[in-house]
Amino acid sequence: MGFVDVVGISTSYVQKDFGLSDSVANLLPMMVFLWFAVFSVPTGLLMNKIGRKNTVLLSMVITIVAMLVPLLAYSYGVILFAFALLGIGNTILQVSLNPLVANVVVKEQLTSRLTLGQFLKAISSFLGPVIAGFAAASLGNWKLLFPIFAVIIFLSSLWLWFTPIPHDEKVEQTTSFGAAFSLLKDNSVLLLFLGILFVVGADVGMNMATPKFLMERIGLPLEQAGLGTSLYFAARTAGALTGAILLARFAAMRFFKFSMMAAIAAMIVLLFSYSMVLVLVMVSIIGFALANIFSILFSMALQKRPERGNEISGLMIMGVAGGAVLPPLMGLASDAIGQVGGMLVILLAMGYLLVTSCIVKVQE
Repeated sequence: MGFVDVVGISTSYVQKDFGLSDSVANLLPMMVFLWFAVFSVPTGLLMNKIGRKNTVLLSMVITIVAMLVPLLAYSYGVILFAFALLGIGNTILQVSLNPLVANVVVKEQLTSRLTLGQFLKAISSFLGPVIAGFAAASLGNWKLLFPIFAVIIFLSSLWLWFTPIPHDEKVEQTTSFGAAFSLLKDNSVLLLFLGILFVVGADVGMNMATPKFLMERIGLPLEQAGLGTSLYFAARTAGALTGAILLARFAAMRFFKFSMMAAIAAMIVLLFSYSMVLVLVMVSIIGFALANIFSILFSMALQKRPERGNEISGLMIMGVAGGAVLPPLMGLASDAIGQVGGMLVILLAMGYLLVTSCIVKVQE
């Protein structure tokens, strides 16, 4: 799942290679995350027909193809196509993988286990910019990270293929699109869906904007500024590991609220920071604070309607399309007033999440 986050550092390299503006370059993450809006609900219905494990395996095949495309040709159009495939594969993966986890853990441990999965995902996200920087500096081409990813996905596919999964039954009477979307009539499900849309948008936004902010505000070259993204994901990794422990003991929504308060405070300080150390510290706090929000929202949605787990999963992952909604808005704001404009868009998304943490708690 974490391989999709390589779009952040890839956007910076593609923008540099082809001399693109922020608004044009930000079409790359839009091309990735657009498909979460298109394929999420159909994937939830597909799981009913072929099972969760087979759906995960399908996603891995598509992702391997996506990783091989940039090796055949390199142009802006080809990269858009490759990342579209990556988005489609990752959409199918995220819809099917989280319910698959529910097949192998008890309900009381689901939030903690999904958070632990986010910890592993964050390790992948953290390593993406590092591998890209290593490929660029030592191997002479940043795109060599793609075959590395392809090999890892292939090995993961083999591992899953030979791993038995209990209770992965097909559903004989599948639901319709209308029935799946009708779940949004539940106010709690709707709030959780919008929450995922905004937290993914904020996460992708930080992934993209951190190197550009460091280049504009501090004057770092791209190769060094890209490590700011790795620091962000390193903080998310630490936050996810911490959350996996704390969420087994403390109320999820209270954890959610305090996390968003910390993230908003750090973002406000970041907007007025001109010291590299202070910028990196604030970026780390934001990454740490956002690390567990996705898994909290997702697990609450699954527990809200466990008998409709496949459809709920499809709806929630459709919210990942927030990664396609916020970056274009950030690009327009950045072209207008600089990278601070993009950060302000992220701040607005964080404000919604804080409000959501209060509303959902009241409803429960």
